[in-house]
Amino acid sequence: MVFEEKMITNGEPEDEEEEEEEEEDEEDMVDPLETLRQKCAETEHCVHTQQRLEQCETRVGSRSATVEECTEELFDFLHARDHCVSHKLFHAVK
Repeated sequence: MVFEEKMITNGEPEDEEEEEEEEEDEEDMVDPLETLRQKCAETEHCVHTQQRLEQCETRVGSRSATVEECTEELFDFLHARDHCVSHKLFHAVK
């Protein structure tokens, strides 16, 4: 029955101060991937592909019955953004 006791108390923090310190540390950390994705999404090529995606979503959303999807436009935008990020990401990671 020792195993059952460990399972019950396993999820509970022993010290509340340790939990607060961990939360503060997590708040301070910023993911460089997310930062670069935001910057790259603002570049000319990414803005263009994002506009095409938004136009497609507007067009598809305005129709009640359509088989059109915006998959190609979404992949174009994600590819352009990730291509930009791939050139910059590993320079930012230590």
